[in-house]
Amino acid sequence: MTKQKKIKALVLTGYGLNCDNETAYALTLAGADARRVHINALIDGSVSLDDFKILVFGGGFSWGDDHGAGVVQAVRMKHNIGEPIIRFVETGNLVMGICNGFQTIVNLGLLPGFDNNYQTRSLALTYNDCGNFRDDWVTLAIDETSPCVFTKDLTRLELPIRHGEGKFVGDSEVIARLHDDHQIACRYAMPDGAPADNQFPSNPNGSIADIAGICDPTGRVFGLMPHPEAFNHITNHPGWPRFKESIKRGRMTNADLPVTGIRMFENAVNYFA
Repeated sequence: MTKQKKIKALVLTGYGLNCDNETAYALTLAGADARRVHINALIDGSVSLDDFKILVFGGGFSWGDDHGAGVVQAVRMKHNIGEPIIRFVETGNLVMGICNGFQTIVNLGLLPGFDNNYQTRSLALTYNDCGNFRDDWVTLAIDETSPCVFTKDLTRLELPIRHGEGKFVGDSEVIARLHDDHQIACRYAMPDGAPADNQFPSNPNGSIADIAGICDPTGRVFGLMPHPEAFNHITNHPGWPRFKESIKRGRMTNADLPVTGIRMFENAVNYFA
């Protein structure tokens, strides 16, 4: 029997990005053949997007967030390899933007992707309402009716955040369309899953409508501020000591443990199965 080839995933690295190792590791755990590739390697053509099925814009502080988070990276990539990126999307592949990567793909115009337009910027991620950098864990409520490939079969997820510019903003017409088309894949929620209703710290940055992540109309382009790659094992969770003791005392089982962020990456890999 011929062994099935693994799905190839490209994780961007370089110029201040610092979550590439964790992201590649998460994709490997999910069953992908993950490769960390410097942005310059795509620009000079030594690595081709055509060889991959998944492209991940990871977290960090690209170009030191000069001129705004993700701005310089978006400009550099759009003016050098903008067309190959759009072609990558239009040929049915997957794109994921995490934290700084989310900021970048919004600046690129890959999201919201209305009417197959992947070049126009109509949204922004700006400074947190609290006025400072937030490093915490949040609860996400998932829209089960969303076409998002990455959130398939998920209802609630707990993930870490670490950002200073995570407030999602946009014109009321754009936000309404995102809502009507079920492109708001995940929202910040209370620990029990109830809407955060813009209450801090459950909504850690003041995002409009508690928006934590959105997808394009096809569900193949997805961006979110929380870090799924940083919850790759149950022991990453701050509640792990309590979980372990509860299991020991028979108050919960392994089946009751929170779902890790690896599920999002598994959904991406399984999409091509």
